[in-house]
Amino acid sequence: MMTAPENYDTLSPTEAIALQQELRHRVQLTSLEKMPKTVGGADISFNKYSETIYAGIVVLSFPEMQVLHREYVVATAKFPYVPGLLSFREVPALLQVWEKLPEKPDVLILDGHGQAHPRRLGIASHFGVVAGIPTLGCGKSILVGKHEPLPEEAGAAVPLLHKGEVVGTVLRTKKKVNPVYVSAGNLLTLEDAVNIIRQCVGKYRIPEPTRQAHLWVNEVRIQHGSAQMPAEEA
Repeated sequence: MMTAPENYDTLSPTEAIALQQELRHRVQLTSLEKMPKTVGGADISFNKYSETIYAGIVVLSFPEMQVLHREYVVATAKFPYVPGLLSFREVPALLQVWEKLPEKPDVLILDGHGQAHPRRLGIASHFGVVAGIPTLGCGKSILVGKHEPLPEEAGAAVPLLHKGEVVGTVLRTKKKVNPVYVSAGNLLTLEDAVNIIRQCVGKYRIPEPTRQAHLWVNEVRIQHGSAQMPAEEA
């Protein structure tokens, strides 16, 4: 059953952290029974100090990576821009987009992190819990953790460790380019997450679902007259 986070804007950062600690115990890292037939990519675009956010989800066939459908919303978020708590700005808007989708993807990939988060509840885990769906995170930058040197060849992968725990995988999708950071969100395992991302990589460093979602939300921003540079993920 979906938990509607209508009150997120009323939370203080301290209250949000307490809610993260509660929600993390609802995360289930269980193996997928079968590989998905469709995957979704989700992304958010917003100016760092603006209350207006642009949220989008693109649904693709798997593993063909053909775009099947896409939706967006323009929403207002008053929760402050706090690193480690960005999901409280993003989840409500993404839930609105999710509700608009005529057919839901089997797995949703979010531009961000799942378990690779200081409290094990990044955007992918947070959304997965409140929506009750399989999710994984694929971040462009590291949030927490350390890893061994990563070989230069495409497909190289090493564990991402935080406080003695494997919280994700550092995956080089293209030779001699910066890696991505893959972590389980909800209702799948890290192994599942990495297997899916490997099959979602096309011509670019970023896997196709979140790449398409990124392009989509920036297109929406331009359509709505906002040409400012988006905020960096934290």
